[in-house]
Amino acid sequence: MSFAKLDELDRFLAQHPDVTMMEILIPDVNGILRGKRIPPQEFKTFFNKGVKSPASLSFCNCRGDFAEELELEIFHGDADMLLFPVGGTLAPIGWLSSETVQVLASFTELDATPAFFDPRTILARALKPLYDMGYSAIVATELEFYLIEDGDGAEPKLKLSNIPGTGIPQSGIQYAMTEELWDNEDFLEDVRVTCAEQNIPMTTIHSEFAPGQFEINLHHVDDPVLACDHAALFKRVVKGVARRHGSAASFMAKPFSDIAGCGLHIHFSLYDEKGANVFAGSGSETPALSDAMRHAVGGLAQTMDSAMAIFAPTANAYRRLVPGNYAPLTPNWGYNHRDVALRIPVSEDKDRRIEHRVASADANPYLVMAAIAAGIHHGITQRCEPGTMIAEYQEIEEEVITLPRQWPDALAKFEKDEILPQYLGEEFCDLFVQIRRSEWEEFSRRVSNIDYEWYLRSV
Repeated sequence: MSFAKLDELDRFLAQHPDVTMMEILIPDVNGILRGKRIPPQEFKTFFNKGVKSPASLSFCNCRGDFAEELELEIFHGDADMLLFPVGGTLAPIGWLSSETVQVLASFTELDATPAFFDPRTILARALKPLYDMGYSAIVATELEFYLIEDGDGAEPKLKLSNIPGTGIPQSGIQYAMTEELWDNEDFLEDVRVTCAEQNIPMTTIHSEFAPGQFEINLHHVDDPVLACDHAALFKRVVKGVARRHGSAASFMAKPFSDIAGCGLHIHFSLYDEKGANVFAGSGSETPALSDAMRHAVGGLAQTMDSAMAIFAPTANAYRRLVPGNYAPLTPNWGYNHRDVALRIPVSEDKDRRIEHRVASADANPYLVMAAIAAGIHHGITQRCEPGTMIAEYQEIEEEVITLPRQWPDALAKFEKDEILPQYLGEEFCDLFVQIRRSEWEEFSRRVSNIDYEWYLRSV
């Protein structure tokens, strides 16, 4: 894993001489970017020797708390490790009024060897078996989110456009309406400009299958770790720019009970040493799929139930897993079909790929990509069979539910799994379960408004 060199810092500061502070961003186990700011006199030391930071920063739950149950030596004294800057991620923060800039960072041991718990390190480890086979990957991410504004009570309020000439919010889903883009033009243009400033390859934008919801795609790249850097930073851009425009953006999996949830879709292609697409078949059928493609799909299907703890990492994520809501409930696959978990999009042979449609938008993109790489390698090497492919235009008459739809069930499957720890590391998998189970137990102890509404008077 390569880190940024001092000459990258020097070139950047020559173009931005008025920088006052630098935000160091570290993705934690949840994929949340945490960090701190350092002044200019510490920049060169950071790029040359790294900066020290407590490793426990990576082990927070979604509330920023630590799980008391963690059995990890790092917590004995809250030991420091080193942070090093990730090359190509030094960039201005366009939504701030100050001259503060940002850079992504990764944790290492004090001897500069990769830290086992760093999400970028975990993904690199999961990809290595594929690379050792002489393969390379090209991937892309798609993320859905809601724009929201302050409401009157405890619930968020959708940011909706008014019907012209009235003060009445536009009703209906309004899927792919360009007027939705017009009404949010200033926000979307600022997102585009900021992504360009931060070298995030933003592409297509459209309004999604719910009011106030959008999807923005990122261009495919030939480095899955870089693609996940882009995804993590993109979420930060959307949130930051929304804040500048007086609203907020949320990648919460299911922020509203009666409309669509938010997903993270990943497109994954595999190529051999000659640059040929490993998934493309030589037959005349449509689509022409190789045995490697079938086995990769089979591996993804076989590991999917155990990986659900990664694909749906929060209590709220399981509210998205509702029949009829375009959220996969079984590891099925199909060609040109959006009702399946593993979709084979229409493409030419050179672009043949798998679209993995399971993860929610609140998932850690590095861990999702790592689980996908693990499933693909397992499937190819073990020649896993994927079952019958759902044909183009085929109606799925009866939805079969086989994936865990409750958080503790998903954690139990992950904890018992013997495949994913081979790729992600046993120590990390143990740590992941402890953090997520601790959060689940705290969540389940809380008395919610629903408890009062359903039970306080009636029972």
